[in-house]
Amino acid sequence: MADIDEKSEEILRVLASDGRISNLELAERVGLSPSACLRRVQVLERCGVIRGYRAVLDRGAMGRGFVAYIGVGLRDHSKASQEAFERAIARAPEVVECHNITGTIEYLLRVECADLPSYKVFHTDRLGALPQVSAITSYVVMGSPKDARG
Repeated sequence: MADIDEKSEEILRVLASDGRISNLELAERVGLSPSACLRRVQVLERCGVIRGYRAVLDRGAMGRGFVAYIGVGLRDHSKASQEAFERAIARAPEVVECHNITGTIEYLLRVECADLPSYKVFHTDRLGALPQVSAITSYVVMGSPKDARG
């Protein structure tokens, strides 16, 4: 675990908003020399605080602008049932996030599709056909005024 002081927190905030920033520009923005800044970033990478860098995609431009969160309840709560469900979800390209959660349901999914008809096919023919699933509750995203996932 890295010792994350205020300067490292500042570096992380800048990188979270712009992972392609050059080390020189990053150093200038956080008030460090380029070599000190690079050392800090490398420490944060080595200890796993920075797990990677990725592109932020515009799903609408990719034809996947329909987004829904789905609460999924399972028929039984056995390890085998959970593992079978997770294997099936891992193969579903529409599911971009799957979280095992506490509460009245077992899973929360983020699903991205082209449109409502394609979502219905996923909901009915793929998710609803899984033998482990007992309940499905959909929450369609109408807008995202704040989305810090990056």
